[in-house]
Amino acid sequence: MTQVKGLLLVGVVLFVTTGNRISALESRKPGATTDLVADTNILKSDDLSHLPVREITVFKDGHAFVLHEGELPTDASGNIVLGHLPAPVIGTFWSYSADPAAKLAGVVAGTQQIQNVSTALSLRELLEANTGAACSITEVDGKTYTGRILGVPVQRVREEGSKSDEQEKKKLVQKGSVILIETPEGVKAVPINRIQDVTFQDVPKRTLSEEERRNVLTLKLDWSGETPREQAHAGLAYLQRGIRWIPNYRITIDGDGTAKVKLQATLLNEMIDLEDVTAHLVIGVPSFAFKDTLSPLSLQKTVAKLSQYFQEGRQTAHAFSNSLMVQTARMGEYRNHSPSRPPPPSTDLGPDMPEGARNEDLFIFTLEHITLKKGQRMILPVAEFTLAYKDVFGLDVPIVPPMEAYQQFSTHQQRELARLFNAPKVKHKIRLVNNSDYPLTTAPAMIVQDGRVLAQSMMTYTATGATTDLEITTSVDIQVAKSDKETKRDLKAMFWNNKNYQRINFSGSIRLTNYCHEAVEIEVVRHVFGTADSASGQGQIEKANISEEGWPVAGPSYPRWWRWYSWPWWDHFNGISRIKWSVGLKPGESLDLSYAWHYYWM
Repeated sequence: MTQVKGLLLVGVVLFVTTGNRISALESRKPGATTDLVADTNILKSDDLSHLPVREITVFKDGHAFVLHEGELPTDASGNIVLGHLPAPVIGTFWSYSADPAAKLAGVVAGTQQIQNVSTALSLRELLEANTGAACSITEVDGKTYTGRILGVPVQRVREEGSKSDEQEKKKLVQKGSVILIETPEGVKAVPINRIQDVTFQDVPKRTLSEEERRNVLTLKLDWSGETPREQAHAGLAYLQRGIRWIPNYRITIDGDGTAKVKLQATLLNEMIDLEDVTAHLVIGVPSFAFKDTLSPLSLQKTVAKLSQYFQEGRQTAHAFSNSLMVQTARMGEYRNHSPSRPPPPSTDLGPDMPEGARNEDLFIFTLEHITLKKGQRMILPVAEFTLAYKDVFGLDVPIVPPMEAYQQFSTHQQRELARLFNAPKVKHKIRLVNNSDYPLTTAPAMIVQDGRVLAQSMMTYTATGATTDLEITTSVDIQVAKSDKETKRDLKAMFWNNKNYQRINFSGSIRLTNYCHEAVEIEVVRHVFGTADSASGQGQIEKANISEEGWPVAGPSYPRWWRWYSWPWWDHFNGISRIKWSVGLKPGESLDLSYAWHYYWM
């Protein structure tokens, strides 16, 4: 005779084959009961079919357009009942019938009774699963008797208001704490927590079922008076937050002007299992006007909490957002952050697949045969192409406040400005020419040469035919010396609004010295408050438009120190000027760039 003994271990029964007996300690884990009232409207849980996902279109902001389609069984009314209930953005849910014999009459989201089958894990669940079985029972005081299990008494719970609406599953019965055993002396009502072990005469069942209510989606089909078929072909599509893609580049340069660019995508799935689907990865800025409003079809009062990669308020979400703006530094302005902890560049991520298609303002790349379970992440190669590049050295001299305003700042503010404006450095960059068939999108870019990593930079959105710069490092072999001095002051140069304004003239110079072993080309940009009057050599003077170039009133792009002073009259007299040079320097050569400018002060 085969005997099976059970052992309590963290609420689970472990079975050891030693005989025809099952012995266990009660784990106090609530079980289910099979002593339920018959109901013809109850569905079995395995009848709740899931419509397979065939295709997804994934945006970088975490939204995905999901297409389900397949052949599914119908119920007694000829309808399709789905256990998968999506949480779509309002106005984006669409369903259809692909069966020529039936047309879609409507879609109903609601709750329905199901019979859920599960494995018996505790002594209580084993007793409930084996109603009608003959057995021998030993209680905790050692008393033993034989009998037949009649089941656990249950009481049907009123469905209205019996459970919280926030519960996804609702149990419809309340189970008793005793079990009924039919013995030769009569029917015994035995408290389940008094049972020490049970010996079954036959091999016991190890599964049980319980009645629950679950949210289901019903596709109501109109069969035009014909007998419904057992199977019907149908589909549905919707936009929902929970799948996103994050691109990154690897750029290998050869030192002679050729860059090999590889793109890979990281897919994050926190929505639904994907099995052999077609995935479209989108570069671009989609417009989802109601993306924060769930469709009533979802039957959810709150959205499931996704990871930090999907939360718009988190830094990672902003870092991998969907901006198409070219994120270039404007006039060397100082952003609102601590100088000891500069913020990371405003990241944005994006492109490529061998077969891409242009669709209005979006660019789409297609990946075939993607399998990714909910909760998994995946990295995929997307594209590989070759671009031309050249080495560029750039010097951006940051704009400094007028001395009259500087004197109004606190000692701490003056020290902070001194750190910002002391000894500007030349940056070594590579300038890529996007002569590929794909636009480049903002994404992390690792730059490699001869198998060694040179830097990680930020690729910005670059249309086909355009150029973009990737910073590699500070060029310490090109030294910079800058000096500015006041040359003249006219105390009553302008009279406006009953006040005299003085004109202050300045001259400045920038000395560049090349200590590299090869000739370099340097692009120099100098911004000054006021109006630039002259520039040496081939220097180009421009008047900067503050509003259009990113300095709107009280906007986030202002230098931090701008708010340390009041400028009520500044734009009436002054403004900002930009001076540009592009110069070549041979090894060991030095060059002086001179310029002059003026501004008015009250």
